[in-house]
Amino acid sequence: MTSRDARTASRTRTTSESTVELELNLDGTGVGRIDTTVPFFDHLLTAFAKHSLTDLTVRASGDTDIDAHHTVEDVSIVLGDAIREALGDKSGISRYGDALVPLDEALAQAVVDISGRPYLVHDGEPDGFALHLIGGHFTGSLVRHSFEAITFHAGLTTHVRVLGGRDPHHIAEAEFKAFARAFRQAKAHDESVVGIPSTKGAL
Repeated sequence: MTSRDARTASRTRTTSESTVELELNLDGTGVGRIDTTVPFFDHLLTAFAKHSLTDLTVRASGDTDIDAHHTVEDVSIVLGDAIREALGDKSGISRYGDALVPLDEALAQAVVDISGRPYLVHDGEPDGFALHLIGGHFTGSLVRHSFEAITFHAGLTTHVRVLGGRDPHHIAEAEFKAFARAFRQAKAHDESVVGIPSTKGAL
């Protein structure tokens, strides 16, 4: 569904590497029912749902005996596709969002433009973060990779910056919470916006 009253989507994706079933409601209350078989990624997606006020259900399985990479990538692809579908023609949305989120010693900023032009700028993670294992087998590099897939499939322009942090868990979670809060602002209906919020008339 893509109407103003029901911005929802349901998507599935099956490959030789993973199976993903996903449902979302952009106008929800932040309920997350997440089971990707990658526990730390479940934690990040639950935070995304809660802080973006998106109801999100994900059931996924994959070749995590090899690596978490394929499952995280494919879930992120499906999430991006579902966001794009649920946004519909983007009439009446705020379009832009900006959030600065701390988590103890970590601090992350995210800026989102529901532009229809996929672009990701992601920087500031400390040296060694990409190689760090969080929660057993979630590699730090998967944070950026997840943002890449979501951003490109949802048609977002996204800037994520880590401004500080020491603990890899805190850094990753702050990034996802900042992205969630910025997306929450961007997807929100703005009663002062008439039609598509673009001089081109389309996003």
